[in-house]
Amino acid sequence: MVSNRAADVTPFIAMDVFERASERDDVVHLEVGEPDFDPPEGVVDAAISSLEAGNTDYTAARGKPELRRAIADYYDRTYGVDVDPGRIVVTPGSSPGLMLAMAALVDPGDPVVLTDPHYACYPNFVRTVGGKVETVPLYADNGFQPAVADFEAALDASTRALLLNSPANPTGAVMDGETLEGLVALAERTETTIVADEIYHGLDYDVDAHTILEYTDDAFVLDGFSKRFAMTGWRLGWLVVPPAYVEAVNRLAQNLLICAPNFVQDAGVAALESPPERLAAVRDRYRERRDLLLEAVEDWGLDLGYTPQGAYYVLADVSDLPGDSLEVADLLLSDAGVAVTPGVDFGDRAGEYLRLSYATDRASIQEAIDRLDWLFESIDR
Repeated sequence: MVSNRAADVTPFIAMDVFERASERDDVVHLEVGEPDFDPPEGVVDAAISSLEAGNTDYTAARGKPELRRAIADYYDRTYGVDVDPGRIVVTPGSSPGLMLAMAALVDPGDPVVLTDPHYACYPNFVRTVGGKVETVPLYADNGFQPAVADFEAALDASTRALLLNSPANPTGAVMDGETLEGLVALAERTETTIVADEIYHGLDYDVDAHTILEYTDDAFVLDGFSKRFAMTGWRLGWLVVPPAYVEAVNRLAQNLLICAPNFVQDAGVAALESPPERLAAVRDRYRERRDLLLEAVEDWGLDLGYTPQGAYYVLADVSDLPGDSLEVADLLLSDAGVAVTPGVDFGDRAGEYLRLSYATDRASIQEAIDRLDWLFESIDR
């Protein structure tokens, strides 16, 4: 019999859509956040050289010292933040890092506060460790930006964790420093631990993304190589751990993960050493794709109401179209061959939206726009 824990896990609808769309040869994929860029120059060579050197055995569960030092150096030069490499645990992707944080923090029944909208998988991480999901609503008319006042009613002495995401999936919102500082102060007053998902850092447009580590050492920080370094399939991430939790998280990593792949960790060092000009060029291309898609969304008469400042997603309101977001997404896939993600995947507040990803190449985005132009013109509203 399937456990109650497993039965409570909801599907990741974006991946369901991807699976269905992959059964056809003519689909334009705007449903998943899969960067079309190659990893930085030298990353593949570093992995091959490491393999040829025989680096296929286990490493320490918390990761190779060279990579943990490189990650600490990244925080120093990017944010001016001093992070002890001993607080860094390397993980096979950022999702296992989130599982480690939840396992270290949350006991059955403990409340964990999320924003709504939120990344689709967050509630399932909370439920898997027996936590109770509570949400704070975000609104399109202020760009889905969290306000500290909105969290004051949600956090109290019983709240175990506050899970933040900036730049955010699915909204593209980026929290400013003042908001992060205010949330840190609120978390300290209520003895709540912040878990900050910063996987989209580096992909911000015309604003600066701040790490929570600029304001506190007592937060878990998730990050990795999938997004800004285009290394999704390499499965390499990291978790910065508050000092009080270092040994507990290391024990969990030893038991649950063993270690991230040895040679992939060497490739991670090469990625972190890549020139900043490469990331700047990636950002510029993403910004162009975002603006192309935003113009199309406006032409289609879909309400956006804000400009995404980071990540590579647009959340478009389809509440004036016939059917719910699941039905609209099905229509786009079946009639136009364009795969998008229904907003219901991202919480109640996103239920009447579609998430469109501009991580794919410009030509594919333009093809999707051309296909959808006629479709939206033919829909009765």
